Amino acid sequence: MSISPELLRVRPIIVACAMMATVMQALDTTIANVALPYMQGSLGATQDQINWVLTSYIVAAAIMTPPVGWLTSRFGRKTVFVISVAGFTAASMLCGIASSLNMMVLCRLLQGVFGAALVPLSQSVMFDLYPREQQGSAMAMWGMGVMLGPILGPTLGGWLTETYNWRWVFFVNLPFGIITMIGFIWVLPASERVKEMRFDWFGFGMLSLGIGALQMMLDRGEQVDWFGAGEIWIYTALALIGFYLFAVHTFTAAKPFIDPSLFRDRNLVSALVMMFIVGIVLLATLALLTPYLQGLMGYPVLTAGLILGPRGIGTMMAMMVVGRLVGRFDPRMLMLFGYVLTAIALFEMSGFTPDVSQFTLIWTGVVQGFGLGFLFVPIQTIAFATLPGHQRTDGAALISLTRNIGSAVGISVVTFLLIQNSAVSHSELVQFVNPFSSAVRSLAGTVMDPSTMSGKAVLNALVDRQAAIIAYADDFWLMMWVAIAAMPIVFLMKRPAAMVAPDPAHAAMD
Repeated sequence: MSISPELLRVRPIIVACAMMATVMQALDTTIANVALPYMQGSLGATQDQINWVLTSYIVAAAIMTPPVGWLTSRFGRKTVFVISVAGFTAASMLCGIASSLNMMVLCRLLQGVFGAALVPLSQSVMFDLYPREQQGSAMAMWGMGVMLGPILGPTLGGWLTETYNWRWVFFVNLPFGIITMIGFIWVLPASERVKEMRFDWFGFGMLSLGIGALQMMLDRGEQVDWFGAGEIWIYTALALIGFYLFAVHTFTAAKPFIDPSLFRDRNLVSALVMMFIVGIVLLATLALLTPYLQGLMGYPVLTAGLILGPRGIGTMMAMMVVGRLVGRFDPRMLMLFGYVLTAIALFEMSGFTPDVSQFTLIWTGVVQGFGLGFLFVPIQTIAFATLPGHQRTDGAALISLTRNIGSAVGISVVTFLLIQNSAVSHSELVQFVNPFSSAVRSLAGTVMDPSTMSGKAVLNALVDRQAAIIAYADDFWLMMWVAIAAMPIVFLMKRPAAMVAPDPAHAAMD
């Protein structure tokens, strides 16, 4: 693969714009989380209603990710990219000026619709800008935006909300969106269009039904006691029907909007499974650590964000290292090393207590970030090394989709288990708080005297706290085993022969 001199001259500008587009989209998956309590009061929403600010974005982005390949082929990558950036930026501004919950949810839906194409298109652009033997380094650069966005989102969102107000969580996209749009209009080369392509509305509709119903099930399950409520059974049935009909249609229709030949690539299919697991571990860990630091350890929002920040430093360090190693060593061994580091970090987290030092919190975060960095780049590189160029956008869209679904599933499962295990642990611990216990009798005359109402309240709060510590530990322990269970998948992937011996002439072009 050769790169034209004209493209080499503008490559740094295109890379910078692609990185900004990636960071904007990835950042918005978590940046609004810390601002939700402030939005709730400003928009007059209940706790259940304000969660739609998050889920509406996830649902829209997940549904609109698969058609990116068709849109790019039909209208051209440059056109789709520019419209997506412009629409995402405009929707961000509308979110910032929203005066009601309905307007906010609608604008977040629009933000998800336009933002869905940013990550797969930027990934596709990065692959086309570099020869095969430099694509590991390219994925390292691009991956920083994807991985650092969700990690740094709570920190930046907390700082903007505390320093200004929650509306700046959305306004911050404006300058970067304008610069990115101008850059793409100026230097991004146009691609060929296939005007006669028809859109597979049935396949898209069934996949949208499956994704939307699955997200509704995950979002509502915790609030209505999961399968104890009829609506969860309805969502589950719709999700199964949607995914089943989509799968049958994809493999039997003449021209489905997702090419079924993609699923014959063993590397891509394995990468989809592994990226699903990365999505679980990355965002589920953040979903647990943020309330742990603020609720159990009593850290302010900004302090909690600063403690989580070094996790991103570990990811950056890993990506700078692995980008150079991926062409020299077997990427499967690099992925295995990443899983080992991730499992070690989660094992350490399973032993956390509110007395754990800040150094330990930061150290485990750096180790986990380093491990995730060693996972992300090799997965991307080996998955696309065996795909033909015309299937890269579709492949990137599928990987983004599985990562988003993995994140949604991971967050929902660990949140549900946290609540359930807290209740179970509370019931087990309270058995030891009885009048026959010498420890309880020794509390007579203190603030925890069980013979008084105030003493019972203090004792109950203490038991709640201990139960929550146990439940958090159980969640971290579970995710450790998820990381360990993913390790054998590494050996299902095959190392492309083209990655064994890089061409020195191309290497010198960097």
